[in-house]
Amino acid sequence: MTEDVKKSIISLKKARSLLDKIIKMTEEKEYCIDIMQQNMAAIGLLKSAHQMQMENHLNTCFKNAMAAKNEKLKQQMIDEILKVCSLSNK
Repeated sequence: MTEDVKKSIISLKKARSLLDKIIKMTEEKEYCIDIMQQNMAAIGLLKSAHQMQMENHLNTCFKNAMAAKNEKLKQQMIDEILKVCSLSNK
């Protein structure tokens, strides 16, 4: 497991913990701004994990596919990257 993958897992676990906290805060009707600040912290952690996963994918799976002679595989990888980028920009 690479260092980036380990860091990504840590970010995801922190986000999961924050989500539990946000749910509890919401159930207990805590101050809206406090809840929204925690939401933004969780989103930041998820974005960070996403970025690390993208970098790992580009440096491994994508790089290997681009080095291959299989043009269909290359196009599939490009399409997947474009789809994920499109989803992350929404």
